[in-house]
Amino acid sequence: MEFDNKTILITGGAGFIGSNLAFFFQQNHPKARVIVADKFRDDTTFSNGNLTSLGHFKNLVGFKGEVISLDITNKEELERLKDEKIDYIFHQAAISDTTASNQKIMVDTNVNAFRDICDLAVLNGATLVYASSAATYGDSKVFKVGYEKPNNIYGFSKLMMDNLAKRFYDKIKIVGLRYFNVYGRREFFKGKTASMVLQFGLQLLKGEKAKLFEGSDKIYRDFVYIDDVIQANIKACSAAKNGVYNVGFGEARSFLDIVNILKRELNIKREDSYIKNPYIKQYQFFTKADISDTIKYLDYRPQYNLERGIKDYIKEIKRVFEEEL
Repeated sequence: MEFDNKTILITGGAGFIGSNLAFFFQQNHPKARVIVADKFRDDTTFSNGNLTSLGHFKNLVGFKGEVISLDITNKEELERLKDEKIDYIFHQAAISDTTASNQKIMVDTNVNAFRDICDLAVLNGATLVYASSAATYGDSKVFKVGYEKPNNIYGFSKLMMDNLAKRFYDKIKIVGLRYFNVYGRREFFKGKTASMVLQFGLQLLKGEKAKLFEGSDKIYRDFVYIDDVIQANIKACSAAKNGVYNVGFGEARSFLDIVNILKRELNIKREDSYIKNPYIKQYQFFTKADISDTIKYLDYRPQYNLERGIKDYIKEIKRVFEEEL
């Protein structure tokens, strides 16, 4: 895929995945014009106490492209982008807090604003790759497109994005990526919504016991490393056909596995502690991505199982502990 001399817009570009995309293009396609748009954080919080916006300038320290403050729910601010002649849009901006309960804000941000992003892509004839989520599957036993059963408003909003995207299949190249449990560098500023890989790692480095939910040895998730997620985004630009595709490693692992791998990498021997799970009614106790279509139509080839991913990530977890905590 040729990105040099193209204009690339990354919404949510000061967030976890968006900032990693920004640096990917800076390092691999220096001739591309990269515009990072993000609402950036303020002091506004949901009823659960979590920030409504997670973008942080520190995720972009060292980035040499263009950065603009943009609220995707504000049509007047979006107007500024209509004359930019954009070739590719990576739409990562969203409310991604699965414990947030404000349904109106969730739908306004994740669904209504997505329609405007789709219109912007059509106006420019741009390729649009957007972030969907494994939360669309909820309590489903099958993790393949067509078997959705969301059990929280976040998963529902992402499913509505996928449904909306179908209306644009005959107008532009548009691909949705259903991320499973993503972990890796530049996620620290997600706070309480950062991956348990990072949270467990920081707990252990602080000399604490890893705090697991009761029954964590029976809670299995598909954990996918950030480098594999970036790979999927790039390959989505030349997907064989428009559609929605799972992005995971294709393997279910337990949270206890994470803790044990971290202890081994950090050379720590310590007992764990267990707490009750307060999110049982909206919690996914098992996920495993069916990536057969992602392999077939995107040529996606995940490289990082949990052991390799954590091994690669461990230096960054130590840096975060030393510099941010």
